[in-house]
Amino acid sequence: MQLKIMPKKKRLSAGRAPLMLFLCQMISALEVPLDPKLLEDLVQPPTITQQSPKDYIIDPRENIVIQCEAKGKPPPSFSWTRNGTHFDIDKDPLVTMKPGSGTLTINIMSEGKAETYEGVYQCTARNERGAAISNNIVIRPSRSPLWTKEKLEPITLRNGQSLVLPCRPPIGLPPPIIFWMDNSFQRLPQSERVSQGLNGDLYFSNVLPEDTREDYICYARFNHTQTIQQKQPISVKVISVDELNDTIAANLSDTEFYGAKSHRQRPPTFLTPDGNTSRKEELRGNVLSLECIAEGLPTPIIYWIKEDGTLPINRTFYRNFKKTLQIVQVTEADSGNYQCIAKNSLGAIHHTISVTVKAAPYWIIAPQNLVLSPEEDGTLICRANGNPKPRISWLSNGVPIEIAPDDPSRKIDGDTIIFSKVQERSSAVYQCNASNEYGYLLANAFVNVLAEPPRILTSANTLYQVIANRPALLDCAFFGSPLPAIEWFKDAKGSALREDIYVLHENGTLEIPVAQKDSTGTYTCVARNKLGMAKNDVHLEIKDPTRIIKQPEYAVVQRGSTVSFECKVKHDHTLIPTVTWLKDHGELPNDGRFTVDKDYLVVADVNDDDGGTYTCVANTTLDNVSASAVLSVVAPTPTPAPIYDVPNPPFDLELTDQLDRSVQLSWTPGDDNNSPITKFIIEYEDAMHEPGLWHHQAEVPGTQTTAQLKLSPYVNYSFRVMAENNLGRSLPSEASEQYLTKAAEPDKNPTAVEGLGSEPDNLVITWKPLNGFESNGPGLQYKVSWRQKDGDDEWTSVVVANVSKYIVSGTPTFVPYLIKVQALNDAGFAPEPAAVMGHSGEDLPMVAPGNVHVNVVNSTLAEVHWDPVPLKSIRGHLQGYRIYYWKAQSSLTRNRRHIEKKILTFQGSKTHGMLPGLEPFSHYTLNVRVVNGKGEGPASPDKVFNTPEGVPSAPSSLKIVNPTLDSLTLEWEPPSHPNGILTEYTLKYQPINSTHELGPLVDLKIPANKTRWILKNLNISTRYKFYFYAQTAAGSGSQITEEAITTVDEGKLAMASRQVDIATQGWFIGLMCAVALLILILLIVCFVRRNKGGKYPVKEKEDAHADPEIQPMKEDDGTFGEYSDAEDHKPLKKGSRTPSDRTVKKEDSDDSLVDYGEGVNGQFNEDGSFIGQYSGKKEKEPAEGNESSEAPSPVNAMNSFV
Repeated sequence: MQLKIMPKKKRLSAGRAPLMLFLCQMISALEVPLDPKLLEDLVQPPTITQQSPKDYIIDPRENIVIQCEAKGKPPPSFSWTRNGTHFDIDKDPLVTMKPGSGTLTINIMSEGKAETYEGVYQCTARNERGAAISNNIVIRPSRSPLWTKEKLEPITLRNGQSLVLPCRPPIGLPPPIIFWMDNSFQRLPQSERVSQGLNGDLYFSNVLPEDTREDYICYARFNHTQTIQQKQPISVKVISVDELNDTIAANLSDTEFYGAKSHRQRPPTFLTPDGNTSRKEELRGNVLSLECIAEGLPTPIIYWIKEDGTLPINRTFYRNFKKTLQIVQVTEADSGNYQCIAKNSLGAIHHTISVTVKAAPYWIIAPQNLVLSPEEDGTLICRANGNPKPRISWLSNGVPIEIAPDDPSRKIDGDTIIFSKVQERSSAVYQCNASNEYGYLLANAFVNVLAEPPRILTSANTLYQVIANRPALLDCAFFGSPLPAIEWFKDAKGSALREDIYVLHENGTLEIPVAQKDSTGTYTCVARNKLGMAKNDVHLEIKDPTRIIKQPEYAVVQRGSTVSFECKVKHDHTLIPTVTWLKDHGELPNDGRFTVDKDYLVVADVNDDDGGTYTCVANTTLDNVSASAVLSVVAPTPTPAPIYDVPNPPFDLELTDQLDRSVQLSWTPGDDNNSPITKFIIEYEDAMHEPGLWHHQAEVPGTQTTAQLKLSPYVNYSFRVMAENNLGRSLPSEASEQYLTKAAEPDKNPTAVEGLGSEPDNLVITWKPLNGFESNGPGLQYKVSWRQKDGDDEWTSVVVANVSKYIVSGTPTFVPYLIKVQALNDAGFAPEPAAVMGHSGEDLPMVAPGNVHVNVVNSTLAEVHWDPVPLKSIRGHLQGYRIYYWKAQSSLTRNRRHIEKKILTFQGSKTHGMLPGLEPFSHYTLNVRVVNGKGEGPASPDKVFNTPEGVPSAPSSLKIVNPTLDSLTLEWEPPSHPNGILTEYTLKYQPINSTHELGPLVDLKIPANKTRWILKNLNISTRYKFYFYAQTAAGSGSQITEEAITTVDEGKLAMASRQVDIATQGWFIGLMCAVALLILILLIVCFVRRNKGGKYPVKEKEDAHADPEIQPMKEDDGTFGEYSDAEDHKPLKKGSRTPSDRTVKKEDSDDSLVDYGEGVNGQFNEDGSFIGQYSGKKEKEPAEGNESSEAPSPVNAMNSFV
């Protein structure tokens, strides 16, 4: 408890008398302490505790709340007046009064207008002891009117002229806050040249071209309603004289010209205020704001002085680039003449402002509540000041005292009421009103006449604790009417005092100036008046002071070394100190190099910044002490280059404080080999359970050589220590002596407890057993408990040896069980384990999925749907559903043949799935089975479905046999996979001329039952390219290509031979030689030209996907382009690289599930989509460069056509 020492006190000598101290305090009135228990019992007149402000501006959008709170005993009742007459709130449905309070709420949000309730309100709180009144509360709704509409003409003026942009905001309540912004809601920059005046106008001492803009906008913010109003934007254009003349000449009627002075430099003149002098009146306590804004070029600077005086230093502030002078908390002494001076390089001008400070009334002595005893005297003083001097008037219970009931004990003397020999009927509430033309003050003060026996308000048996040789203050707060006398006694025996002086304060507090150990004891405070007596005991304990018996010492250390400061504290054994270290009176740096351990502060790796004053502060709840030392950091002395290495191993290990669960290990560090030890690593060996195996135990800082180690029961410990520095870790120390801890019950239970059945009628419970270190004692066993989760309430338990599995037989199939495994040894049981859930063994599902139906998507894909089986019939964990399907027979041949069944598994509770990779035009059978952890259930009834026709594969082979002069015979084998009923074959062919250009394409349809066809009327000795494919109702299949040449006419060759025989004449031989030479020259030219173009080498195998329908065309005439190979340019040799039997084999199609990424046991995702690529094998696509020898594809031809 905090004790307040009163200014008046009496010193009492106790050297010759027993400890009985007496005080008789004679004062004119009692002060009622603010003790809740006391106030509950005392009768008290009303006191206004809370009220709304005198000038109450409300938000018209919200309900009106007028506050009036008061206290008193008995609780007061409340009434209101409005504009001086009684305000009957019961007659207005919009007005309600808060229960137990005088606060009014006027509900204008539902209906009504705020303006209806404007006026002056006053609250009265009344009980049997008197009536208190509130201030006159003036209610006015806030107003935020709009700007009047006006047309603002653009302003054009010359560079350097002055300018004033008027704001003239609408008159609101309360007045708005003015600021200037642009269209982007950015505040306009202000400076010594451009600034906003107190009236909101924007002043330019001189304008510059950068002042040109079209969005000077004045904003008015009405804080009370949280609204902002905006003036129309003002456009300003600053131009040179020549530009101005041009503007006036071109558009004189649309431009307002401001100012006629030239833009040459000029001395200052004031824009505001006007004239040489002005007057300003301000009220005491307000902020006095004086403003001077000047124009000129260069921009003037403003200075302020006070004539015949100085500006108050701590209350004077300059605003708006010194254009505004503000004096806060202005007083009458601030009246006088203030001068503002505007100065630039061309001159100066000044303006004098005469300031008069008036004052609304303010208190000198406000009346205070008066508590008197019957027949006592007292006074109420109401003293106020102001300018002009306020008038003082008194009221009694809210009624002017001139017309109030007469009280013979009361006499009025101006600002004082004198009471003589009061009686209980003299109780009342008095109001003092001090008013002048600038305002008023109203204060309530009650006179409460009470007759009360003494009461001691200090808590009984309060304990005071004081440090020896310091003052002790024992509190005895009291109340009574008449005022009680106070006596103090020490101890029940009232033993004589041996101290020199005691001090008794007027508030009843006993002070012992210098408390000693023998001051300890029980002190009794006794309060008496003529109505009774009260007493209270308090206790005093004297504590030993906290002392620092070993202080930190001054230290000088080298950079990089380690330093420690010691601070040993001695304190009273009943107090717990806290020790804090400071550096230079602040917190220690947040650096791992600073460590605090017991009585030491250690700083490692010292650097220059660590120098300074280090302070040790020891705090208790009653006192604190400190001691300081200075650390100086110096450069290290040159030494030979040290040899750095890992530390030497620690030695001299010792075990002390050996307890069941802990032991203290201490050691001596080895040499650190010039690298400070950063930490020690402690390891242990369990010679009983794991001999020869060392485990990590703990790590401690390198400054510590002891460690408190936590131990486990029933372990034969040995310890070793390793030191570590920045270079590495030392060798281990020698092992310490062995220490065998006592056995105890296990601290933990086995982990990884699971319950799974291996058979339908068992439950296999497994767990991870404790190791020897965790056993905590001999005889480790496990208590295995189980019960059905939804059946048995009783647990079945069995104790087993140190194993990791127990099998429960005879269980129902797949039933949930709760399982617990608890460790125990010869010393007892481990803590109760948490139960885990398991299941007895699974059995095969009993029911097959029903309502299986198939939706064939296309010729290679089908979707299967089924209904889920009941959960109880699964008899295990649902793994998913498995579909078996197989191709039973071909729809074409109807020959049954057995194919290995394919399987697809769908995880989880899916009820549909996709079957990819089906063969077109085939007959399939499938069934569905449910799968659990044990296996598959019965199969659903077989479901049969057919796949529609697809396009066939390419014919198996194509041969060209029996070539003649004008015919070729084609033989082929049907497609290996017709994928439906073949409807016909399509044969397309075209000639290839000697320049490897492709000729016109011939299209021929061949019946499906044919395997041989003769083409007649072909050109003699001409190469042809053939494209051949089969068709079903689903479309055309892949094509196969081949090339062949018709034979040469032997008759023409014989005729040429005969002509040669006839030509045996010499002249003919000469002619032939000339012709041969000419032909040779022509051949050479042709050969050169041909090498520049492409040739057409025949490949052994053509791409089966080439479509001969569209051939590349020349850009000029639209004819077929040259068919050539762009890489080797080899001329076409006789014959081709086609195999001798002219047969091209097409690889068999392998449309299996392997192509879909999973094989026969492929899996599906949860949504039924197949895992892997959903694609079949395709024939090799044409490649670029020398890998392609077929005709360009139609797509490529179209893409390349210009």
